[in-house]
Amino acid sequence: MNPELLPCVPPAGAGMPIAQMRSVYRVGEVSRRLDRLPPREHENLRATYERMLEKGAERFQVKPSGLPAMEHLYEELPNFAAVLDDVKRQLALCQDSGDALEIAPMLLLGPPGIGKTHFARMLSDLLGTGMGFVAMSQLTAGWVLSGASSQWKGARPGKVFETLVDGAYANPVMVVDEIDKARAEHAYDPLGSLYSLLEHDTALAFTDEFAEVPIDASQVIWIATANDESGIPEPLLNRMNVFEVQAPDAEGARTIALRLYQRLRGAHDWGRRFDDEPGEAVLQRVATMPPREMRRAWMTAFGNARLAGRGAIELADLPVAPARRSAIGFMH
Repeated sequence: MNPELLPCVPPAGAGMPIAQMRSVYRVGEVSRRLDRLPPREHENLRATYERMLEKGAERFQVKPSGLPAMEHLYEELPNFAAVLDDVKRQLALCQDSGDALEIAPMLLLGPPGIGKTHFARMLSDLLGTGMGFVAMSQLTAGWVLSGASSQWKGARPGKVFETLVDGAYANPVMVVDEIDKARAEHAYDPLGSLYSLLEHDTALAFTDEFAEVPIDASQVIWIATANDESGIPEPLLNRMNVFEVQAPDAEGARTIALRLYQRLRGAHDWGRRFDDEPGEAVLQRVATMPPREMRRAWMTAFGNARLAGRGAIELADLPVAPARRSAIGFMH
């Protein structure tokens, strides 16, 4: 069957994306498994199968219609230039062709707070697809990606299954945050499922341990983040393009701080009460902060300035000390 090309809502800075429909599982297989379930047993699994049948197997497989504008990303994420260059090369390969979008799995290495998770969100916006997120540092269950057998009490599907079944896209961006902090639990290896998920051929029929129905995860765009690669198994490193991301230099940090001020001001109605740009002294102070802290600093300063009845932020409006670190990066 020839795929139907459908327009999607374009992300900022990109041309109109196109999408073909792709089946991510076999409805017949789901129906057979549902019919074989004993009555009044496995209610969670039954509800999962019924949800799969109700939603159907077709999902959008999105790609930009042409090479999208990326200048805003280079300006907002100056320390990610090498990563953006690689993404641009891969986008160019599928431009004006019938090929599906292919972005090789990537690992972003770098110190906390430099914007690794924010980069993943921006890439998802650029491509016009959805995003799943797993913070490995906050989880001990080894089955978070692959699901746990329905025989276990409290078992549920894994994040990959949920993102593909409950989402609208066959090729979402999947972020595995702080992969170096994954903790094993008993017999479960929290990274074990990635060995097959990061390989195109085996990801075509990835089986979640809860649902036990093969799903097509071959189009998922994988982005892992880590502070240190020493704790990541070598076979996983070999399956990803590894980028060492440095903290932005002084000029890059100033650019990030200014664009964030302008983004926050433009995203809120109250922003019209403030100056188009902050004063240089204020901007330079914020630029000394890690990118993850900048948003909270600006929001604190906006609030303090508003309480004082001013449309210009002063140095005294900024927080005295950086806000407490967050586990999921900066910006929403």
